[in-house]
Amino acid sequence: MEQIYGYIESIVFSEEEKGFTVARLKEPKKADLTCIVGYMPSIQPGETITCKGAWKTHPHHGKQFEVSEFVTTAPSDVVGIQKYLESGLIKGIGPAYAEKIVKQFGLKTLDIIDETPHRLLEIPGIGDKRVEKIISCWDQQKSIRSVMIFLRSHQVSPAYAQKIYKTYGDKSIEKVQSNPYALAKEIFGIGFKTADKIANSLGIPLDSPIRIKAAIEHMLWEVSNEGHVCYPKPDLLQDIATLLELSGLKVEAALKELTEQGDVVLQEEMLWVKPLYLCEIGIAREIARLNQYPSQLRTVHLEKAIEWVQQKLSIQLAPEQKIAVQEALLKKQHIITGGPGTGKSTITKAILAITEKLTDKILLAAPTGRAAKRMTEITRKKAFTIHSLLEMNFQAGGFKRNRENPLVCDLLIVDESSMIDTQLMYHLLKAIPNSARVIFIGDIDQLPSVGPGNVLKDMISSERIGVTQLKQIFRQAAGSRIITNAHRINQGEFPDISYAPKNDFIFIEKETPEEIASAIVELVKNRLTKNYRFHRFDDIQVLSPMKRGIIGCENLNMLLQKELNPSMTPLLRMGQAFHVGDKVMQIRNNYQKHVYNGDVGKIVALDMTEQELQVLFDGKTVTYDFTELDELTLAYAVSIHKYQGSECPCIIIPIHISHFKLLNRNLIYTGVTRGKRLVILLGSKKALAIGVKNEEVKKRNTGLVQALLQFLPETLTLKQSQALQVT
Repeated sequence: MEQIYGYIESIVFSEEEKGFTVARLKEPKKADLTCIVGYMPSIQPGETITCKGAWKTHPHHGKQFEVSEFVTTAPSDVVGIQKYLESGLIKGIGPAYAEKIVKQFGLKTLDIIDETPHRLLEIPGIGDKRVEKIISCWDQQKSIRSVMIFLRSHQVSPAYAQKIYKTYGDKSIEKVQSNPYALAKEIFGIGFKTADKIANSLGIPLDSPIRIKAAIEHMLWEVSNEGHVCYPKPDLLQDIATLLELSGLKVEAALKELTEQGDVVLQEEMLWVKPLYLCEIGIAREIARLNQYPSQLRTVHLEKAIEWVQQKLSIQLAPEQKIAVQEALLKKQHIITGGPGTGKSTITKAILAITEKLTDKILLAAPTGRAAKRMTEITRKKAFTIHSLLEMNFQAGGFKRNRENPLVCDLLIVDESSMIDTQLMYHLLKAIPNSARVIFIGDIDQLPSVGPGNVLKDMISSERIGVTQLKQIFRQAAGSRIITNAHRINQGEFPDISYAPKNDFIFIEKETPEEIASAIVELVKNRLTKNYRFHRFDDIQVLSPMKRGIIGCENLNMLLQKELNPSMTPLLRMGQAFHVGDKVMQIRNNYQKHVYNGDVGKIVALDMTEQELQVLFDGKTVTYDFTELDELTLAYAVSIHKYQGSECPCIIIPIHISHFKLLNRNLIYTGVTRGKRLVILLGSKKALAIGVKNEEVKKRNTGLVQALLQFLPETLTLKQSQALQVT
């Protein structure tokens, strides 16, 4: 092996999870920079590095030094020290201050920061607050380095060191040593496999009960990410035995302990983690509770109310729409479901207009910010996200609104209800006062919630709550091919893709993934902005069925970012490049920041000195520390599932047989119904036909139907609703 050394001039690429890095190295007495590549986690610009490896020639990038081993030391010359401080490693020191500090202290700079940091006050512009921040960050970096060294000794990527330190502080190593499996539970982004690797390296036996119990809980939470609330016991035992390479008997013994402790619930050969079990039982209990109490709203003469509202809103309700309005005014709880163009918005406005004559205590809610915004636009009455309606309690955890502190309302209308998962539905129902009337509106033919459960569908299947199903498409909607084709797809029919002037549904035939990807970039960058005057960021959304592959979200995001928003100075974090102006999506609920899974925003600022990034979400600026950037992903292209509840003027969807495992009617229907003015499908007719014909949706294991049957033993009848009175 050959050996080279020098200081790191810059980091070109860094894949944080595995530590693969491409960097530029400044070797002594060499004018040109050397490209070094290899697994070099946590190296920083300015550090001196000694590398062992071999020279290789890359077909596209030319001569490179492939690193097999390396050793880093603190920078030893003023240029290296300045690069080191400029790298953003220490909050409070950016390029400007780095230059001033090095100019003042020279080769003694790092010693002064380490031993006599208050001398930094000698630098013009640096005050007490900044010095305190620098001291805190320097100490933190030393601690993080010790965690990194500890993790490296146990073959774990140091990318996790900052997350571990942020959670456990100075007790990080002690916490990891005492129970490495807690990492998978308590730190976002660290899974069971990583925790298991650390545990194995620490000498925890492969058949240790702590390992098996952790695997069982991990697996149950893992399947909840696929939508399951519970899971068959035989399947789980087999999966765990395979994962851990252990006998089923040892797994069964550990499972028995977990059920006896109450951490896992077993009923009729189905297993739940306790929190999800309590949520399903809770939903059934709360629905039963609401049914026990009458509404405080006075009853109305339904026929007269219908006549009045038609005149007031200048509309003519169809027979099934009249039934929906009547049932919503009569029943304590009611579900209205139907596809696009079936008049759900008209019904909502009619119910509101009538109820506003009875009370001003009316609340409107939806699961996402965009869905709430659309509800506000339709009704001209403020709609809230469910999370904001329930008010997060940061001190005690959970929500402020609950059974003891209910919402103040006589009527609650919840739109896009098919998106509500098991946990959120339980918290919402808990906060509804006994006397309130509740109306759930949604489209059960769309994809189910991102979170676990299939709540709206289960509520309907239980036949314990009244339902109005809308099927008629109205004349205005029937003029839109987006709507007519959405219904064709939903019925298993191939959509109409024939040419028509001013068509709002276009199919572009392309055979290969490469052709599809290229056509998508051209559409977004040029054709749609010129021909339709669509804004590249605000008016166009690419939706892909897959995450990986040539036409998966990840690759399409890279291609679109490069063409739409290039940058010479990207922020490389969490395996992604972030640029000011990028379109990004939040991928987990963050209650502290009031941003939620699926929210889309735009990066408006990058501060390398403070190590912060700012994103604008619907007029609200949210600040992220660089350690939190695994909560964000580029959103030029997103999954159809993640885009539920949102709409965009133009939707572009690649359809190819390479997606065949994911292509189904439900998915295509949901994607198409996201488009307001134009939907473009690109791909092969064969792939589209396969998707439309495939009505198999992966079944979600839930226990809600059984829970509803248990707590609501009889089908709802009029005697359980308010008696009809004429006033």
